[in-house]
Amino acid sequence: MANTTQQLHRLGQSLWLDNITRGILDDGTLARYIADLSVTGLTSNPTIFNAAVKNTSFYDTAIAAKVKQGLAGEKLFFELAIEDLRRAADLFRPTFDRTGGLDGWVSLEVSPTLAYDTASTLAAARDLHARADRPNLYIKIPGTPEGLPAIEESIFAGVPVNVTLLFTTAHYLAAAEAYLRGIERRIEAGLSPQVCSVASLFISRWDGATAAQLPPALANTLGIAVGQQCYKAYRDLLASDRCQRLANSGALTQRLLYASTGTKDPKLADSLYVSALASPNTVNTMPEHTLLAFADHGSCSGIVSAGGGTAEQALFAISRAGIDLAALGAKLQKDGAESFVKSWHELLQVIDTKSQTATTAGGTAR
Repeated sequence: MANTTQQLHRLGQSLWLDNITRGILDDGTLARYIADLSVTGLTSNPTIFNAAVKNTSFYDTAIAAKVKQGLAGEKLFFELAIEDLRRAADLFRPTFDRTGGLDGWVSLEVSPTLAYDTASTLAAARDLHARADRPNLYIKIPGTPEGLPAIEESIFAGVPVNVTLLFTTAHYLAAAEAYLRGIERRIEAGLSPQVCSVASLFISRWDGATAAQLPPALANTLGIAVGQQCYKAYRDLLASDRCQRLANSGALTQRLLYASTGTKDPKLADSLYVSALASPNTVNTMPEHTLLAFADHGSCSGIVSAGGGTAEQALFAISRAGIDLAALGAKLQKDGAESFVKSWHELLQVIDTKSQTATTAGGTAR
């Protein structure tokens, strides 16, 4: 069953799970994915936690206990999330140690309401990383214009960062620049350059936004083309004198991570983006159903060319068909941030409702 996941792993691409629930920790599912499906990391976001808390009873007892401790709202949520992610981080710790800190990570996102607030994002990142107390836990910070200074400062402060909500190659390069500046400042200050980071490029949302506007031959090709173009920029950056100098000083690579790789159109192959974006020294974080589909019947049809393959021709044709890629990328980033804020508010409402239920039940019991 796991042949294809093992092939990707041997190729040099890390497979991470884009999901977490207390259930997959309690019943051993995550441990099994690590052992059987070559899963070496995990990502979370407000939408994932909203679904986990809303649609299961896994958190009800913990919420009731934390209400009794006087916790509510954001503080209560982050306690739940940190508990889960500590457990997951401990499962991935052998991978983290074996790879010298390059792999074996989990990710926790700052409140998405801070996406356009540099100072508060930085403060939240430092606080959450300290509270989590795990060396292999990334703090997710959006790669918005306001997020970029917080990314640089977080890296300089020694906080590992998963840069999220990147959509274009320009977004990626801006995030990479923030990371590199943070590392260079650490070296100048005599600090260790080994502060890790990944840069998360969102893929499938491109196709969801454009498939109906493009001719059939170009529909559902944009996400992969952007991924290929960005991979070329990533490989070019890694080969640059600047990155080589940092490597000589002991810095690790900020790896490119493909996110939003679940197929949303039921007419498409359910592991389309995983197969199409097989590439060394990258990460693909995928929903649970996509991981299982790829392990069951997916294929490694080829490796993304370091030169980007046919990305530029595809993007040129898509632009000629009327898609303004830069404008759409900016819109997707804005929409993505707003979507996470919506999920965040829904999550806090669910926690509030369950907190009230716990309080009522406690009062009745007394």
